[in-house]
Amino acid sequence: MASDSTHIAQLTSELYFLIARFLEAGPCQKAAQTLIREVEEKELLPQRLDWTGQEHPGTYENLVKLNRHISPDHLLQVCSRVCPLLETEVPASVPGLISLLGAGRQNLLRTSKSECI
Repeated sequence: MASDSTHIAQLTSELYFLIARFLEAGPCQKAAQTLIREVEEKELLPQRLDWTGQEHPGTYENLVKLNRHISPDHLLQVCSRVCPLLETEVPASVPGLISLLGAGRQNLLRTSKSECI
């Protein structure tokens, strides 16, 4: 099993990709291009393996090709599904009030042991 740090690194890399996809499809296309350029320069995207098993820095374009099933609004869809799922496990203090920016019992990071703030 991968270590926590490896798992977090993979999630972070995938999140950069999803953010770029989201930005690229909306009105912030310059921001998307800047993000894509920077994550490629800093090699923050998942690496790719060639036919000999050698690792190479990943590119945004290659990730788009490999993940054709990921739509530009994939990140938005994930966020819209998190709120109802969490609501069934740990109800918020104000049912039906859904925000990614909530605090206290409206926070998306709340747990059953969280204190109301």
